[in-house]
Amino acid sequence: MKKINRNHKDSVFVDLFANDIYAKENFISLYNALHKTNLDPKTTEVKPVMLENILYMSYYNDISMLVDGKIIVLIEHQSTVNQNMPFRFLEYISRIYEKITSEEDRFGKKLVKLPIPEFYVFYNGVENYPSESELKLSDAFILPDKIHNVNNNFTLEIKVKIININKEKDNPILHQCEPLKQYSDFIKEVRDCMKENIENPFTTAINRSIKNGVLSEYLKRKSTEVHNMLFGEYDYETDIRVQRREAFEDGVAEGIEQGAEKTKIETAKNFIQKNIPLETIAECTGLPLEKVQELKTRES
Repeated sequence: MKKINRNHKDSVFVDLFANDIYAKENFISLYNALHKTNLDPKTTEVKPVMLENILYMSYYNDISMLVDGKIIVLIEHQSTVNQNMPFRFLEYISRIYEKITSEEDRFGKKLVKLPIPEFYVFYNGVENYPSESELKLSDAFILPDKIHNVNNNFTLEIKVKIININKEKDNPILHQCEPLKQYSDFIKEVRDCMKENIENPFTTAINRSIKNGVLSEYLKRKSTEVHNMLFGEYDYETDIRVQRREAFEDGVAEGIEQGAEKTKIETAKNFIQKNIPLETIAECTGLPLEKVQELKTRES
């Protein structure tokens, strides 16, 4: 199976809310929509605490922001909801806490104060996913029979809020955060252009969005970068689908091969019980003579 080694993918979503020159304003707008607050970008301290791929290998996530030193907001943007996100967020937050505290503090006697973590997945895939839902780490726990009826009082829990930001779902947050709404509108335009089989769907979607006032200032500034990010995102999704299909096909082929081998062995055992010459058994089944001799020894 083809192995695809990708670094963390760039995306328009991450750029808008974490990297762009107006990312802080966009993120505060999103934060206010999530918390029903009215924080001012000018007076609110927002510090990126994303994990760097170089330092933590596979441990990195889309957006991690420390707000006023009190709350860490971790966000993943996905076109396919990963049921293991609570586990992944557990890994992320553990390493972020390690990053923002000193070893001396962690092993000292004095209580280390930690910002409260919040976990979100913003979904914009094509599957009919609910407007909002929740994933919990405890859903993955292997429960002994004797605690099946416990009222979910687990000593470790991670709750992840899944928010569907597709335009047709009309999630209330889209009306409370203008940058998110315009992003959703833009992605719909991209998909519409791809469905129309336009020769240059990304360029067309960018031009249409600018004309319609959707992320127009952002797209005018970064049309080339956005085009490249879209190409990378959709190419990434295609690669994932290819990997899944190839894994399935490889699994089927391996299963057939294993099944055929098992049939040969069972046939050889039956022949051995009938005292048919080992050379003849090897010839009829296609098994190596050494394998038939080994089976003969086991059956004796």
